[in-house]
Amino acid sequence: MVWLTAALGLAVLLLAGDALVKGAVNLALRLGVPALIVSLTIVAFGTSAPELLISINAGLEGASGIALGNVVGSNTANVLMVLGIPALIAVMHTAEHDTRKSYWFMMAASVLFIGLAFRGVFDWIAGLVLLAALALILGDNFWDSVKHRRAGEAADAEEDLEGADPSMPWWKIILFLALGLIGLPFGADLLVDSATEIAQRFGVSDTVIGLTMVAVGTSLPELATTVSAALRRQADVALGNVIGSNMFNLLAIIGIASLIAPIEVDPSFLRFDLWVMLGASVLLAPFVLFKMNLTRVWGVVLSAAYVGYVLVVLS
Repeated sequence: MVWLTAALGLAVLLLAGDALVKGAVNLALRLGVPALIVSLTIVAFGTSAPELLISINAGLEGASGIALGNVVGSNTANVLMVLGIPALIAVMHTAEHDTRKSYWFMMAASVLFIGLAFRGVFDWIAGLVLLAALALILGDNFWDSVKHRRAGEAADAEEDLEGADPSMPWWKIILFLALGLIGLPFGADLLVDSATEIAQRFGVSDTVIGLTMVAVGTSLPELATTVSAALRRQADVALGNVIGSNMFNLLAIIGIASLIAPIEVDPSFLRFDLWVMLGASVLLAPFVLFKMNLTRVWGVVLSAAYVGYVLVVLS
């Protein structure tokens, strides 16, 4: 029964997160907020809402292993699984796109995160540092987007904005917001409680559950987006989705969660998991810096590496 409860919690989280994004995006556009601002803030935060609520809930309940494992495991899964599996389906021509600047931001965020982890706890000081770094990156992205729009290099952002529906009535906007705001904490509570009980039953730490079951579950939306992008030959979307998600996981999720409740760092993260996360990020270098395509061979390598990592963690 506890597995069903965990699955229900995950499903509620994912559906509530999607509802919150749709409601918030259309409310912001109705209130006259520019689509550019909406895409850089509301959509980005909204799609990370499930992970954020899990980390906050876990931190408040003293399950720091789930709070931190959710983020570290998700970042590792995003590179090895979320890019590996789609590459098995279709070759992604990443050589045609320039994501170098975002990649360096992600690597800087990873190094900063690991450095703060060696303090032994993510407290309000670490949270403010992470959120300050996020603000700098968002500011840079905003300025780049403004310059591109002025140069006429970008299409109307509102047309491609995730969840945007100009004809959506007010009652539906309010309904989506209500479902998101009610469903997210409910789903997070269900999933964290169930994950903790599973860890206790099988005699494993909540860190292991956070790095595997919870991390994979919260990476499913990114996997679905990347598979869809691979099938449509949109390699920039696939790569950008992973890089952006990883930055938000490190800076926004742990940054906000650590302001609400301190998150203890298990020594196992410092010995192994953080370095695997960093190594997975380094694996993106050939596709970002040296213009290599993400072929099926690489898909096999990345997917096999993730299976190996999970087996090591579970052992």
